[in-house]
Amino acid sequence: MSKLYLVPTPIGNLEDITYRAVRILKEADVILAEDTRTSAPLLKHFGIEKRVYAHHQHNEHKASAEIVRFLKEGQMVALISDAGTPAVSDPGFFLVREVLKAGLAVECLPGATAFVPALVNSGLPTDRFCFDGFLPVKKGRQTRLRELLAEERTMIFYESPHRLLKTLTEFASVFGEERPASVSRELTKVFEETVRGSLLEIRTYFETHTLKGEFVICVAGKGKERIED
Repeated sequence: MSKLYLVPTPIGNLEDITYRAVRILKEADVILAEDTRTSAPLLKHFGIEKRVYAHHQHNEHKASAEIVRFLKEGQMVALISDAGTPAVSDPGFFLVREVLKAGLAVECLPGATAFVPALVNSGLPTDRFCFDGFLPVKKGRQTRLRELLAEERTMIFYESPHRLLKTLTEFASVFGEERPASVSRELTKVFEETVRGSLLEIRTYFETHTLKGEFVICVAGKGKERIED
């Protein structure tokens, strides 16, 4: 069936892939991968042998027209990212928009994503939250932080190891050192870790501990400086 499927892949533990995701990848005529080198071991593990094309932020605009052509020819296309759900802080949004503009079908499978377990593990309010992903590295970063000063919902961010301490320092400066937060790293993997406390406490902890893996930062919203037991 001609359709673009967005297929979540494990963020670490291969057991987290769904039966349906494996079936769709096996049935697809074409698989789009953010990095074919990263996806190769995953596909091999599940015995999936398909045409795999690179689809990343640097070729997304150019490649989308060809993908639309594949779909119009009746082919079934599956999009995966390096880990987690495509289009969530990963390439995919532009392709989805172009496919929909062409009047073609899109379906996103439920599955792995890093920010949900990080939020639930944090101990911070989960009834209302906002996902900000990666903050701008330079231009617009301080503007975005100032905009978040009034945010009352739990805030969720992604960060890389080499910028974690800088980001925690900025958060402590903007939101206050005592603002409750949590930092999760290596989710679903052998060395999974979640550190909870104030922004100052968490920064102090990571000054002397491992800075490796993918990090998810959860910060309590304004008015949640003290979380009830």
